[in-house]
Amino acid sequence: MRRGVFPGRFALLEALLFMPFLLSAQNPGRTGGGPSSADPIWRQALGGEVTGLPAAQVHSAVVVLDGGNIKAYSDGGRPLWTYSARGKLSPYVARSREGTCYISRTNGTFISVNRAGRELWRAYPGGPLSGNAVPGWDGRIYVPTEKRISCYTASGCLLWRRDLAAGISLSPRLDQNGGILAVLENGDLIRADPFGRIFSRRLSEVPRAVLSMALPGETGNSETWGRTLILYGNGRVEMLDPARPGGAPYTFPRLPSPPLAAASRENMAAAVLQNGEVILVSGTDGGFIWTGKSHLAMDAAGRTGDGGENIVMLYDERGVYVLSKSGATGFTEDGRRLWYIHLEGAAAVPAFGDEGVLYSGGADWILYAYKLEDRVREKRESLYGPLPGGSYGTGNPPPSSWADDHFRFEEESLEREFNRIEAALEAGELGENELEYTAYLMEAAGSSADLLGPAKARPPVQVRYRVRALRLLSVFGSSEIIPFLVNVFTRDGEAPVKAAAAAAIGAIGLDPGGNALRVFAAAVYSPVILREEQVLAAIASACGALCRFSGPPLSDTGVKILTALSGDTTPSSVRVIARRELDTLRP
Repeated sequence: MRRGVFPGRFALLEALLFMPFLLSAQNPGRTGGGPSSADPIWRQALGGEVTGLPAAQVHSAVVVLDGGNIKAYSDGGRPLWTYSARGKLSPYVARSREGTCYISRTNGTFISVNRAGRELWRAYPGGPLSGNAVPGWDGRIYVPTEKRISCYTASGCLLWRRDLAAGISLSPRLDQNGGILAVLENGDLIRADPFGRIFSRRLSEVPRAVLSMALPGETGNSETWGRTLILYGNGRVEMLDPARPGGAPYTFPRLPSPPLAAASRENMAAAVLQNGEVILVSGTDGGFIWTGKSHLAMDAAGRTGDGGENIVMLYDERGVYVLSKSGATGFTEDGRRLWYIHLEGAAAVPAFGDEGVLYSGGADWILYAYKLEDRVREKRESLYGPLPGGSYGTGNPPPSSWADDHFRFEEESLEREFNRIEAALEAGELGENELEYTAYLMEAAGSSADLLGPAKARPPVQVRYRVRALRLLSVFGSSEIIPFLVNVFTRDGEAPVKAAAAAAIGAIGLDPGGNALRVFAAAVYSPVILREEQVLAAIASACGALCRFSGPPLSDTGVKILTALSGDTTPSSVRVIARRELDTLRP
């Protein structure tokens, strides 16, 4: 069925009263609050029905289909790729900053798919998703299942899992400290920090929304709770503030109508209410900054199917957006309504992309795209999605508890601690020890290059233990330790250590900003020919891994390096690896 504007009686009356102003707002992207153009800018046949909210990011959108496929399209309508899960999928798809998609089959198989549509890894977290997986700041991914939250690295290593007292009622969302907030069916509000520590608080009832709040520049208290706004179904509003003695919540003014969905940005929260109005609330005192009418208010009588589960809100530097199966509305941050659109026959809630494009999957198995704004989100220095909101400290952890132990790098001590770390990794329970273990391994791996300060280890740790430390870091390391690994590769004089550092970068799979690839390119193209066959082979393998994980544009640089290494002037063993890696990258 073709989608288009269906203003309804209220909107028609508004159009007649304000026709001159409305006509100036007919083109998408202009202000004034009139309906958007009825015609999509493009449409694509999907071959199935969209089952959940599309994931829009950086000039593209990904949709999950009922036939077990996910498909990606550019914001201009070009098909990018299709991935078949060979089984029924849960209606959730999440995308990391790098464009990796995370999906789950209904049998509980959790799947990571790169930005080019190739499967990276699978895991079995204990059941199908109970909500969207949530990407963290450093590539880690929080995975909610029925009564469990699991945390994996971007390369699929299980960092920790935590069983919960009840099922998850409200899907997790990232808080201002890079952990997640969720609500359980028994009314418990929980926060899981990046290292698996769970903080719980029993609420009087299951709320409609919980939002992480922060003043500009504020990071909150990562050891317990950040400031959290709680919206209940009866309109009651509370604020949990860890700075308040005794921990009792502040009571804010009651909302004029029950909330259906909400979103926050810094110290402000926006909510869409049951009466179709949108309200902006101050996180300081709960005061109402402004209210405005969404598309839900304009035609509420004929569109009663948009319950809370069928409404999504976005709140970013552009403004506030209400998305539902029946349409969408956009507001500026100061409350001016920019546009609204009604959708006919949508199969799921649409997604609104960073480039002002609304993606709506129809029950007619067609994906429609509407250009609603010319404004785009602020561009920050990133090859892919938005830069992370903060750091977990894994790239620069505090000194390990062994730092002052004169014998910590004796062979017996190294064997004991490395074995303990390996056992934790095998059990999937790094958890609260992640920073401690990372620091210890970095102290050992970087001892020769003085990366952690002068005279930290004299004499340096033996080569075989530096290599083993790097291999362990490669299993659970995050994107935050890539600069450390690059420094080891650049500054350590031993070929086995340089090779292990390159291999670790490839195993982690993330290269924020392309720093590692630039260093690899400098080593390969240097006038001083790199002759260590072991190092060249590691560079080839690492480049292939980075290309498979990140895709273009990073893969363009990686392919050039692999092409150079596949030439006749390199050792035969390196040529074999480089050519094999190139073969894996071909469609």
